[in-house]
Order: sequence, then structure tokens, then C-alpha cells
Amino acid sequence: MDLNFTAEELEFRAMVRQWVADNLPKDLSHKVHNALRLTRDDMQRWAKILGKKGWLGWAWPQQFGGPGWNAIQRHLFEEECALAGAPRVAPFGPVMVAPVIMAFGSPEQQRRFLPGIASGEVWWSQGYSEPGSGSDLASLKTRADRKGDYYIVNGQKTWTTLGQYGEWIFCLVRTSHEGKPQTGISFLLIDMKSPGITVRPIITLDGEHEVNEVFFDNVEVPVDQLVGEENKGWTYAKYLLSHERTNIADVNRAKRELERLKRIAKAEGVYDDVRFRDQIALLEVDIVALEMMVLRVLSAEKTGKQSLDVAGLLKIRGSEIQQRYTELMMWAAGPYSLPFIKEAMEAGWQGDHVGAAHCAPLAGTYFNYRKTTIYGGSNEVQRNIVAQTVLG
Repeated sequence: MDLNFTAEELEFRAMVRQWVADNLPKDLSHKVHNALRLTRDDMQRWAKILGKKGWLGWAWPQQFGGPGWNAIQRHLFEEECALAGAPRVAPFGPVMVAPVIMAFGSPEQQRRFLPGIASGEVWWSQGYSEPGSGSDLASLKTRADRKGDYYIVNGQKTWTTLGQYGEWIFCLVRTSHEGKPQTGISFLLIDMKSPGITVRPIITLDGEHEVNEVFFDNVEVPVDQLVGEENKGWTYAKYLLSHERTNIADVNRAKRELERLKRIAKAEGVYDDVRFRDQIALLEVDIVALEMMVLRVLSAEKTGKQSLDVAGLLKIRGSEIQQRYTELMMWAAGPYSLPFIKEAMEAGWQGDHVGAAHCAPLAGTYFNYRKTTIYGGSNEVQRNIVAQTVLG
């Protein structure tokens, strides 16, 4: 196993780096590097820039309009975007539902839905978790009853990230109560403008409206928006979750935020504290170890070998690292990290009167990242899965 990049891969990296430098708006990179609030327009603007280049579906095969990059090229693209301060692409369309449509959708569904995802024009949301059905996703209760050419959907989804922006939502719904819980689940694509859909905000600890509850009250969904076969949705969900958990690891963002942590520590005068630098060093070692794990998976994929099923392990380590760097930033800033009320920030409070502009978003980010070890399958459940599938 060779974890060094080839000359061709390094040339590819340089090409991507130059393109991102030429096309990433400076105001967006400034916001990302300083953890300032990104609006829907901010995220959509970068998505459309990538879509125009044909790179929003950077992991897509050429058959479906993607660049056809291999695993290493995809990794290098993600790394260069993250280090440059590009907004993170909302994964629900290009990273999550698109591969499911490619693998299991009908040709008509592929023609209908993939172009809007690839261009960045259509915003997708994910309808998986329900009250009482998060990590135990197979216990979901939202049901879809077949009535002629339609499914009638009733139920509730929760923790729907950025669902207030959603134009379409992919949902797991129960279409049968026979057999095991997993065997009665189907995968539906639903227009969020359909009558009977209500989106209600959940305001989180950081004061943000990032997640939502979504209610379905006798929502009519055409049968041709069922992906694959009825009652086979659990198979498609597992396929999608492997993409989500690898995406959650986000080692490239961790590398960028490590540099931000060092900047904050230097600005606050604690970088020269040996004990604090020890903590930074321990974090950096773990980020490098996570990167090596990712590169092992990519090396196996590149050579056609079967890699270990480590999606859960990547999720565990990646999410814990995200929590650690947000906590260390809080430690570095001390009391100056406390003001996180969004109204104060929008009114212009950035700590300039004490020279601490970098501190304003820290508490909000810290609170927000408490969720990372829960969503996408809680880390406790993931450890059980890793113990069974990897350790045997």
C-alpha cells in the first residue's frame, strides 16, 4: 500500500487549487475561514459555480454528467476546496440522494432529477429521523399507503437539516408492517411544495435555525417517485448511509480548522503555553491518523482491493475530532468566546473593541458541534457495528 501521491495526482491537485483560487468568491472564503454565518444564497452561489464547471457532482461517473474522477482525485478536490475556505456543499443532493438514484432509480428518474442536482439549482433535504426513530431508524412510523397512482403519506420527520430551504426531500416511509421492520420500508422522493407538508423550525443551542420538524398530512406522492422497489428502501438507505458517514468524517475540514485553532491560540497569547500546545499536538496527531485511515480506504479502492467496512469508524473519529477542535478554540479564547447571540453579531459586535473579532462565533460553533456524535447514527451504535463487522 503506497500512500504517497503520484506525479499525476500532484499535477491534478495543482490544477484544482488554481481553479478554486480563481473562482471562489473572496467574501465566501472569508466567512468560512472565520466561521461566520453562511446564508442560503452563499451556499447556493458556490454550488452553482461548481455546477457550471461540472464539479458539483465531483464523485459522479461520466455516465451521469460527472467528471469521472477516481477516489484519490475526489479526495484531493475535497481537500483543496476545504483548505481554500470554500463553503461545504450541502450533501443531501449530490452526495446522498444522487448516488441512490443512479444505482436504483429508473432511467426516467435519472433524467428528471439528476440535472437539477448537478447544476445546484434544486435544494434537497433528507427525511430519515423521526421522534423516537433516530439511531434505531428501522422503527420509523411515517407511513405511505398506496391509493391508485399515489401514495398517501402521513407522519413526521425531525432534525431535518436546512429543511427550510428544501425544494425536494427524500424520505424513508413504511409501506408494510409484515415481517422484520426493515422489510417494510420504501424510499420516496417528495416535492416539498406538495399540499399537506409543514416545516417547523427547531432553534438549537447556538440560536440558529439549522434543523426542522417536517409534518406530512395526507400528502399525495405519485407512484413514479418511488425509487426502486416497494419495501426495499432499507437496502437503499444503507447504501446512502455509507456515503453520509464517510462524509461526516470530513478530515479536510478538520485540517483547515486545525490551522484556525492555531491562529486563535496565537492571537490570544496561549500558543506559547506548553500545556496548551500539547493539546494542539495531540489533536494534530489524531487528524493525521484519520487522514491515513481515509487514504487507506482510497488506496484499496484505487487498486480494486476490498477495503474494510470502516464508514462507521470514520464517522466516530471524525465527529469526535470536530468536537475537540471547537472545544480547544473555546479554551483559547476564554471569556471572549461567550458572546454568541446572533442578533448581537448581526448588529456588528465582533469584539473589535478588545481586538477579539475571531472570538465572536466560537461559543455558537461549540454548541452546534455537540450534535456530531449523534447524527448519522450515534457513535455508541457505530461502535457496536464496528465491533461486529470489523473486529468480528
